[in-house]
Amino acid sequence: MQDMRYLNLFSKIARVDTRYCIKYNDAVIFCVPKNLVMRAMGRDGENLRRISETLGKKIRIIPTPRGIFDAKGFIQTIVKPVTFKDLEVKGDEIILTAGNMQNKANLMGRGKKRLLEMEKIVKDFFGKDFRIN
Repeated sequence: MQDMRYLNLFSKIARVDTRYCIKYNDAVIFCVPKNLVMRAMGRDGENLRRISETLGKKIRIIPTPRGIFDAKGFIQTIVKPVTFKDLEVKGDEIILTAGNMQNKANLMGRGKKRLLEMEKIVKDFFGKDFRIN
């Protein structure tokens, strides 16, 4: 129900319809088609500010991935500003190589919270399992 409310509010303020609302790292991320990202943000980020003030959360708008070949850029955009070394797709699994321990800790989060959120996102968008090395 909460996601539906977020999508409704986004649709009313940004005047862009989407069906993708993601929660990651205490932020709400809306995925819209690439050609509508700037329209959804509004002039000088006005729509972002209005939605953020209404919900009291950080809001981000990112382009919807068009397939598995967009997986690396999509995941990179979600976890920004944290970086990772590499992302590879093997069979029915997406494996993210974190690099140093600090980045791995940031990607996993306290109590594996961010890892569980990312597993759900990857399963919903790409239908694959997710793992961090």
